[in-house]
Amino acid sequence: MISPHSARKATRVQEAPPPTGPPAWDGPPPEHPVAQQRTAMARVKELPAKLSIRWRLTLTYGALVFAAAAVLLFSVYAIIGTAISTAWPTIDLGLPPSQDAELQIAWRNWQKLAIAGARDALFSSAFLALAGVGILALIIGYFVADRALKPVAQMTATARKLSESTLAHQRIALEGPNDELKELADTFDAMLTRLNVAFDTQRRFVANASHELRTPLTINRTVLEIALSDPEASADLKALGRTLLEVNARNEKLIEGLLLLARSERELAVRKPLDVQDVARTAVEQVSPFAEEHGVTVTTELVSAPTVGDPVLLERSVSNLLENAVKYNIPENGKVWIRTGMVDGALVVQVANTGQHVPAYEVNSLFEPFRRLHADRVESAKGAGLGLSIVRAVVQAHGGNVSAVPRDGGGLVVTIRLPRR
Repeated sequence: MISPHSARKATRVQEAPPPTGPPAWDGPPPEHPVAQQRTAMARVKELPAKLSIRWRLTLTYGALVFAAAAVLLFSVYAIIGTAISTAWPTIDLGLPPSQDAELQIAWRNWQKLAIAGARDALFSSAFLALAGVGILALIIGYFVADRALKPVAQMTATARKLSESTLAHQRIALEGPNDELKELADTFDAMLTRLNVAFDTQRRFVANASHELRTPLTINRTVLEIALSDPEASADLKALGRTLLEVNARNEKLIEGLLLLARSERELAVRKPLDVQDVARTAVEQVSPFAEEHGVTVTTELVSAPTVGDPVLLERSVSNLLENAVKYNIPENGKVWIRTGMVDGALVVQVANTGQHVPAYEVNSLFEPFRRLHADRVESAKGAGLGLSIVRAVVQAHGGNVSAVPRDGGGLVVTIRLPRR
């Protein structure tokens, strides 16, 4: 194992282990994909996808205003020539025909020069005005887009603040005309109301089920224990009572697991600063007697990794991993490794064990409720098949993820990654 006090040895956890040695964090690192060269045209086509909707609306508004101003400029360019030609006066000085012809030619040349001069003056000033109009259109377009998207920003802010505990009173309540955005906000509010009813129904169901299911099992256990304590009870009756007690204990554990799974899949009600190292140490202390009973050695490498979350649920998830690692181990000289620490900016808890070979195609299915290796919804003396399901629900409620890979030499390597708060 890797010593928690050795920074030099800690770097070796990134290497792939030998088949019989302790596991690495996640095995060898994945290969980096080769970067493909993109053409200039491909980069231009990708630009719209990188712009926000606010800037796309701004650019669209500015482009439309600029196009309208350009059309107006060319219309004035055409109109000014026609207007000067129409308003240009005719002259008749009573000169001889030859001199009059020369005068008319010179007069038309002056007309053309006047039209050209007017158009040049229009262009020299109009292009500057057009550039100013384009800049002003972008500025106005940005504020218009910002005002148009303000209800959307309000809906986004409300959605970010929502949690299971705030659904009862948090709404958008958008005010304004009955347009498409208000219709969208009202639809979103109606959806929040339905979600609040669903969460409230689930909470009541879990509370009622917790009482209604545990009470009869507790009564059965008490009656059986009283019957077994009777000195006059026959051997057959005591054997039957012990069998029924085992069945009753298994049902209690199954119901407790189902209720914990239902609670884990909801929004976290408790968020406290905690250290994953302390959580893992407590879980190891709880599982140690169970591991000694099965002849399994638990090796720890616990490094501090602070975060925020529900310490009870996290402790239960780590305990489930350790219990599974002990249950599904080899009959003699079994080993379990547990590690905590920081890897690539994430909080990591890893539990690995020796055991039978686990096919890679069956690993993901083990996280489904009531799924076991090589068996599906069948009787099992080892558990109810909810341990890894509870682990996944708890980790996902904390914004993390859990993965498992077959360990070289048999067993599993289960890695929990939690975001750093």
